[in-house]
Amino acid sequence: MTRDIFRVSEDALGLKPDEIRDALAQSLEGKDLRKVLIIPPDFTRFHSGAGFITNFYYHELVRRGAEVDILPALGTHVPVTPEQASAMFGDVPYEKFIVHDWRRDVTRIGEIPSEFVSVVTDGLWNESIPVEINRLVVSGKYDLIISPGQVVPHEVIGMSNHAKNLFVGVGGSGMISASHMIGAVYGMERMMGRDHTPVRRIFDYGMEHFLRNVPILFVLTVTTAPNGNISTHGLFIGEGRNCLTAAVKLAQEKNIDFVPHGIKKCVVYLDPSEFRSTWLGNKAIYRTRMAIADGGELIVLAPGVERFGEDPACDRLIRKYGYRGRLRTLKEFEDPANDDLRADMSVAAHLIHGSSDGRFSVTYAVRDMGRAEIESVGYGSADYDEIAKKYDPFSLRYGYNTVDGEEIYFIPNPALGLWINREKFL
Repeated sequence: MTRDIFRVSEDALGLKPDEIRDALAQSLEGKDLRKVLIIPPDFTRFHSGAGFITNFYYHELVRRGAEVDILPALGTHVPVTPEQASAMFGDVPYEKFIVHDWRRDVTRIGEIPSEFVSVVTDGLWNESIPVEINRLVVSGKYDLIISPGQVVPHEVIGMSNHAKNLFVGVGGSGMISASHMIGAVYGMERMMGRDHTPVRRIFDYGMEHFLRNVPILFVLTVTTAPNGNISTHGLFIGEGRNCLTAAVKLAQEKNIDFVPHGIKKCVVYLDPSEFRSTWLGNKAIYRTRMAIADGGELIVLAPGVERFGEDPACDRLIRKYGYRGRLRTLKEFEDPANDDLRADMSVAAHLIHGSSDGRFSVTYAVRDMGRAEIESVGYGSADYDEIAKKYDPFSLRYGYNTVDGEEIYFIPNPALGLWINREKFL
């Protein structure tokens, strides 16, 4: 058993590459490994530092004579392209990457009892949940499964990664749908930035009861990316939950920003190499909703967004039902006539997450979608190039700016944090 290995940097620039390599090498000491599976996050978690970690493990294990497969934790996302793999994972051969299919590549390994679900959700969800996972994880083919990834505030679970990388990242539709719907019904504001949320407790149950005997090594990072450069402030390696608990504490310090008062106008930039859909781009809404004032405005600069869903089925549902608010979506979901929405709870949850419930306006500024198309799902729309002339994402500084005499708050990447109005929080 690998003892916990924790590294935390006091330097604002984070851990040095050699410090990270030394810790990763230490995690392999004493292990005789012939076949290893690495489950890193996909390109949407580019700033996690997991690409560097995966590259090191791949080459070090191959040097030691092991065979290595890589199964990116796609969840419902599109597969990693060769260009993305090269940018994130370096010179790891692309043929080593296995595509996870959340609808067809999974096997059922257990069930979260309805009684447990009811207790942890305060009675808001009373159904059992199937526990599904990619067949490779429980195939017995691997001497070790390495699960690297970033701990950061998350809209569905509270703080991302650890067991989520498995039960959602390489999980099946039952767990993905139920966990997202529970998060939506329970309320994002009650969970984001917290550890022991209902969804986290469900994943903890799954780890304890159904994956206890699978050799899994978690390699968790806490990062920031000022000016796009990754700073790894902490590295937490372990086989149990201690590594998550420690990482959460540091992420709460590094990745939650309290603003002094409600933001009247927030401008968020979505890097086109990371954000191609509103399914992903709506992190601009999730992560800022606790900071934006009632009656405020969110402008999402989204030059790469070209669709709503990450796959055609999800895209069709988003176009049909739109981002109309929590109560409207729940009404649609409960209508027996809407079999399509009832069959895909992850989309229903996404529609709830992606609405401000009328509390503030959301305007998507895009290049590759029509304005009427954007407005048809409930958002305001604008031409990207026109809006970017006024709110230039490459000239604005992170945080408060004054543009034409107006105070705005600029966020260059919403995936890296959580923003909260301190007045309202207190």
